[in-house]
Amino acid sequence: MMHDQKTSRVSLLAALLGAVVLASSLAATAVAQDTKQTDAPAEKTTTKRVTSGGRDPFKKYEPPRPTVKRIADQSPIPSIQERINRYKAQKTAAMNARMTAPKPTTALLLSEIQVIGISRTPRGYAAIVEATPIKLSYVIYPGEPFYDGQLVAIEDNRLVFRHETVFTDGRRERAVEYKPLRQPTPVNSVPVPGAAATNSVAAAKP
Repeated sequence: MMHDQKTSRVSLLAALLGAVVLASSLAATAVAQDTKQTDAPAEKTTTKRVTSGGRDPFKKYEPPRPTVKRIADQSPIPSIQERINRYKAQKTAAMNARMTAPKPTTALLLSEIQVIGISRTPRGYAAIVEATPIKLSYVIYPGEPFYDGQLVAIEDNRLVFRHETVFTDGRRERAVEYKPLRQPTPVNSVPVPGAAATNSVAAAKP
């Protein structure tokens, strides 16, 4: 009986000792894992730079450079002789087609004429202008076309034109232009012709 009690005590002690050893082993494993996690190097973190509107927030702000819009140049104007040749070709083509021929003034620039007289005719007010490059005179009425404009109105002492400027990009600009009556001088003084003389001047062609 005593032997059995002794054996039971030994078994109990062995069991307790095994439990203590197992607990110690678990505790040592847990401490080792914590130590490993503590000693592990920290992961490298990357910071992404946030930009606002495509601009670096750490760079000094620079205002955008203004863009210069290129202005189209004025279309080149042919010489007076080239314009006269073109007028003659258009006149010939119109006559062959039995159409109304263009006016001679279509070959002239507004800057190439001077107003030498204003008179009243059966058709209303008429103006006598001189083409300075070719020294020829013409009688014109409101609506008369020119190479770069048109006669809009005839007043007592000046003519009113609509001047048109054409640019290389196809754009057109229109502006009002006035031409005063040329003051008579001993050199350019001419009498204002009547209706009969007006018709003779109108027959002149470049």
